[in-house]
Amino acid sequence: EETQALGRILGEQTKPGDVYLLTGPLGAGKTCLTQGIAWGLGVVEYARSPTFVIMTRYRGRLTLYHFDLYRINDPLEAWDLGLDEQLFGDGACVVEWADQAEEIFPPDCLWIDLDYATDGAGRTITIDEAPPRYQAMLDALASYSQKQMG
Repeated sequence: EETQALGRILGEQTKPGDVYLLTGPLGAGKTCLTQGIAWGLGVVEYARSPTFVIMTRYRGRLTLYHFDLYRINDPLEAWDLGLDEQLFGDGACVVEWADQAEEIFPPDCLWIDLDYATDGAGRTITIDEAPPRYQAMLDALASYSQKQMG
């Protein structure tokens, strides 16, 4: 799956303190992208959507903290879930449904929007205004995309 392949590239480039904030409708591929990130970090288990448990931790080259904010009612609930303790720590964070608590995240995060393609045959992944810390990662993604198209 292409989404997992792109996630793997992100995971391979991930540094301690990286935070990926994922948005998009149900079924757009947020958990698939997270699975790829986990594999890129050397996680051997399969990442599952943590909707009912809110946070799952995976051990790889770095610890990956996978949060799902779908069920929160107030952005400050994310702090109660321990999100503030993991942001920019020694591991990396992926937050699905980050737009549920958009105002609590600092600017040095990578926002990734996943959506259905307009033709309905695939998915789109959009990264807007990436902070400088993610430039090497974006270069790796661009290189991968050029190879796929060429």
